[in-house]
Amino acid sequence: MTHNMIRTRRTFVSHLSIAAASLALLGGALPAAAATAEDLDADAAQALQSLYKSNPGAEALSKKSRAILVFPKIVKAGLVFGGSYGEGVLTKGGKNAGYYNSVSASWGWQAGAESYGYVVFLMNDKAVKYLEQSKGWEFGAGPSVVVVNEGVAKNLSTTTLKDDAYAFIFDQQGLMASLSIQGTKISRIKR
Repeated sequence: MTHNMIRTRRTFVSHLSIAAASLALLGGALPAAAATAEDLDADAAQALQSLYKSNPGAEALSKKSRAILVFPKIVKAGLVFGGSYGEGVLTKGGKNAGYYNSVSASWGWQAGAESYGYVVFLMNDKAVKYLEQSKGWEFGAGPSVVVVNEGVAKNLSTTTLKDDAYAFIFDQQGLMASLSIQGTKISRIKR
């Protein structure tokens, strides 16, 4: 075999190994292993409290929001083609108002796996109504969602709120370089 053939074979085996590991990690997060409603409620409450401790602005935002959508754990994996999945809880007035899943698919330069959580503060009745009445809310269509990073958080106050929803991503762990919730689809599920 030539040197180029050996290198190509090693690269292929390496990519195949990463893909297998990524799919194994993602497989553990599929609905077959979904938590009970009680577990999901507890995980969502804990995730929200953790976010409030690390980001006081999120807690201030929660007091102005009409509803809060909490996804305590999303698992994302991919090798060129990727996907993510997680389940969450919608609360209105501090009470459970339903369960939702978060699903995304992507393609492009990506390899690895990661987990993270995110919370979406729905700031007006339009956003809440859209979520509850649509067959699925894909971020990037419908009500506007602003992902709050450190730069946005510094300039965000309860008097400058203008968008329909604000999302905070937290507790990121894993190997993938970039994280985005653009193109994520949120759909109601039964529990």
